[in-house]
Amino acid sequence: MSVMINKDPFITAQVMDLVLRERAVALSSREWKHRLAGYGYAIKSTDHGEIVETLPHHVEVGVLPDQARA
Repeated sequence: MSVMINKDPFITAQVMDLVLRERAVALSSREWKHRLAGYGYAIKSTDHGEIVETLPHHVEVGVLPDQARA
């Protein structure tokens, strides 16, 4: 499992805000993930929930809140 390099909570909050905003405007889970890839982020499904990570290095940013899960 990769570790988050930048542990700044402000940056994490901004990324999560972007992820949730894009989920609100996307018509499907597939479109949402495609839109996030355009920003350089991906959603990784794990046993502990879905995690937002950066592309292409797969550095974890944070855990996706329950209400945003696809």
